[in-house]
Amino acid sequence: MPLIIVTALLFLLKYLEVSFLNSISWWWLVGLAFFAFLWFEFFERLLGLDKRKDHAHFEKIKTDRIKRTFDKKK
Repeated sequence: MPLIIVTALLFLLKYLEVSFLNSISWWWLVGLAFFAFLWFEFFERLLGLDKRKDHAHFEKIKTDRIKRTFDKKK
């Protein structure tokens, strides 16, 4: 997500012609946006980073099930 925010901010600053970005080509920003697209569509899945939320969800279900089991025994 920070990659998308930085890319959007750079596009905005380039559009507003801020002095240090005025000399950079638009293609660098388009390339950065394309890299962000590739990251979130392919590399994140390939590295398993999109599964962390799923694992956290199943871990919560598991701990709830354990709590219910031990509460019934008391």
